[in-house]
Amino acid sequence: MTGQLPNRTGVRCPIVASILASVTGPDRPGITAALLRALTDAGAEILDMEQVDIRGRLNLGIEFRAPERSGVMKDLLYIGWEYGVTVRFEVLDDETEEEEDGTRHAVSVIGSPLTPDDLRAVTEAIAAAGGNIERIIRLATYPVKAYEFEVFRTGDANLRAAVLQAAAERPDVDVSVQPLQLERRAKRLVVVDVDSTLIVDEVIDVLADEAGVGEQVAAVTAAAMAGELEFEESLRKRAALLAGAPETILETAWERITPTPGARTFVRTLRRLGYEIAAISGGFDYFTERLADDLGIQHSHANRLEVAGGVLTGNLVGPVLDAEAKAEILTEIAAEADVPLEQVVAIGDGANDLPMLSVAGLGIAFNAKAIVRENSDVEINVPYLDAVLFLLGIRRSEIEEVAGADGPPVP
Repeated sequence: MTGQLPNRTGVRCPIVASILASVTGPDRPGITAALLRALTDAGAEILDMEQVDIRGRLNLGIEFRAPERSGVMKDLLYIGWEYGVTVRFEVLDDETEEEEDGTRHAVSVIGSPLTPDDLRAVTEAIAAAGGNIERIIRLATYPVKAYEFEVFRTGDANLRAAVLQAAAERPDVDVSVQPLQLERRAKRLVVVDVDSTLIVDEVIDVLADEAGVGEQVAAVTAAAMAGELEFEESLRKRAALLAGAPETILETAWERITPTPGARTFVRTLRRLGYEIAAISGGFDYFTERLADDLGIQHSHANRLEVAGGVLTGNLVGPVLDAEAKAEILTEIAAEADVPLEQVVAIGDGANDLPMLSVAGLGIAFNAKAIVRENSDVEINVPYLDAVLFLLGIRRSEIEEVAGADGPPVP
């Protein structure tokens, strides 16, 4: 290695090759500052640095170059002795520095439980696809376990396919592979489906049960699921079966609606972090608007049931909000909020969510039908909506900080 750096007296001296100082041991305030002070006094140049704490145990790496005969390694060893940590050195070959001709990805692994063998399968798949794990981040231990692997990959191997295949036979494990780009951290609009996503219920089924026509509505739903009816036709047929029911069933049905576990935490965390949130439903606005008010969601859109003389007429007011309309509304909200579509997250479970999942920068299948899982960017199959936060790189500690600022944790 050629070149010069000033030593502690200001005289320029030849520099040695890059040195990696690895510091491990019990953490305590002042260790990092003391090490950096010694490097400053020696006239060293810091090339890279990263620190991780695991249960109070320090793992710090500092790559640096320093003038010859600076004595800096002796100084660092003395600081290690003084603070009760171990300092080891490794001389690095500059000719083997990393080439920047590959790609970086975030591989998220979520499970409950998440075993060492699950993680082994994923990491072996990463290696088989030519990926090198540069960093591992623990995102959460509750309500699920979640880790993120920052992966640098060279070559043309399909990293996503390899990781998904590794997880395919592990029903308790969800994985996602996303490019590690600025856009991933810049997501600012989240659009979420309502029935079986934001809430655990299907509102039309609850209404039908309250109206005493549950079996008839279920038969129409089955025909729609079998592909015998389009969404609009099936919705109108099911709404027609509610004709003559008293308007009061809307309130009694509302009282039976249950938010998905983690929904309140999900919304509160995103709001606190500055996200816009929209609920777009093929269901009914009586419920979507009340959910939005209850949870603190800024935008809500859904179909409207016609009411006359205190009873449901069985008709809908205005055009039906179908799959294509969902995607159009997403696009409109994004434009109004000045958010590029690449920075939009869409979450849904049914086939009528596919268009909006496809136009969003990140489409997430949440406990979804097979066709949705196959055509989404990532999928989550745990029953907690706040697990979606981990796919955005948000740590459980950040979620708890929000809870501490806004009140006690909520389901």
